[in-house]
Amino acid sequence: MTSKTIKTTCCITGGGPAGMMLGFLLARAGISVAVLEKHADFLRDFRGDTIHPSTLELMHELGLLDEFLKLPHSRVDHLSGLIGETSVTIADFSHLPTHCKFVALMPQWDFLDFLAEHGRKYPGFDLHMRTQATALIEEGGRIAGVRATSPDGDLEIRADLTVGCDGRHSTLRACAGFQVEDIGAPMDVLWFRISRREGDTAETFGHIEAAAMMVMLNRTDYWQCAYVIPKGGIDQVKAKGLPAFRESVAFMSPFLRDRLDEIKSWDDVKLLTVAVDRLPRWHKPGLLCIGDAAHAMSPIGGVGVNLAIQDAVAAANILYGPLKAGKVSEADLAAVQKRRTMPMRLIQWIQVKIQNNLLSRVLASRERPTPPFAVKLLDWFPVLRRFPARLVGLGVRPEHVHTLEAKA
Repeated sequence: MTSKTIKTTCCITGGGPAGMMLGFLLARAGISVAVLEKHADFLRDFRGDTIHPSTLELMHELGLLDEFLKLPHSRVDHLSGLIGETSVTIADFSHLPTHCKFVALMPQWDFLDFLAEHGRKYPGFDLHMRTQATALIEEGGRIAGVRATSPDGDLEIRADLTVGCDGRHSTLRACAGFQVEDIGAPMDVLWFRISRREGDTAETFGHIEAAAMMVMLNRTDYWQCAYVIPKGGIDQVKAKGLPAFRESVAFMSPFLRDRLDEIKSWDDVKLLTVAVDRLPRWHKPGLLCIGDAAHAMSPIGGVGVNLAIQDAVAAANILYGPLKAGKVSEADLAAVQKRRTMPMRLIQWIQVKIQNNLLSRVLASRERPTPPFAVKLLDWFPVLRRFPARLVGLGVRPEHVHTLEAKA
């Protein structure tokens, strides 16, 4: 038996980037929303911490950019790396038609706290921490809300619309029985951090060698490192021992060798099991999935967070009118999926091509790699670096805020 029932216009499960952005935009537009986040706070390490120019442009459109950029962050205005012994520059963000011509590296918890703080300024914004949706409420062939657990007992949240933003392991999409199309990925990623010292390069960069790939993100006082391993290969890595793993890292970035004892145990190394999948159908009456709940992305390009935010903006633009009128139809929900399907599928297609044609070969090879022809073109004709910069920085069909701020 439930101890409490809450009635709202829109119930959003998951307080990640998609859920918090959607909740903020709808509350700003005068819609009553309840956002459910299962954790007590947003403090979890090794989440997607890249805030791309497309998201920074949204902050400008909302009038929040100056305040947002006061939060601690570092800036990346180009992407570079080493392929074997060859230095390459892949993308140059300095020519983007945006106010911010860089990627901001910012802890995701700061970004989410920022959205929550501004959401609370609107009377319709209701954020429930330590509250997890466990089941859907279905009445008359329509989703009427969710059942959830909270510190104060069981809850029923009744809503005109329920939106699943609860990630790649979405409870709601499982409860709804949505079919998942698994595209697959040939790699997993080991995340860890190493202190950054004076004299280190300032660049965020990647390094590809025979059977190895590592990306290092400059977080000002530390390096956030992503070491790529073959899919399911974590047991083999651990079997070789922690000293062998440290040596592999030192081989990829020799200047880190004198501080690798900071990786004291395997507890300091976090496994990201990479998944690439999508739902053929994102919705049913009264229910919509967006972000990772609708399409899990590869970490290639770091675009997953920003794609989820674009989903949220599109959903707010399309649905705030029907939500105000109390008449959200399946056609409205289908319009959100139609709007976001092409960008999602194109990015996934590019990611899969890179996975299959580059990463799989690198991880299986014993020969030192050389830059492929397409990367050589970027070196010969630097103007071409604007194209990957636009793809990574803005994405495909970038969204803009069309919801209006409701009068107090």
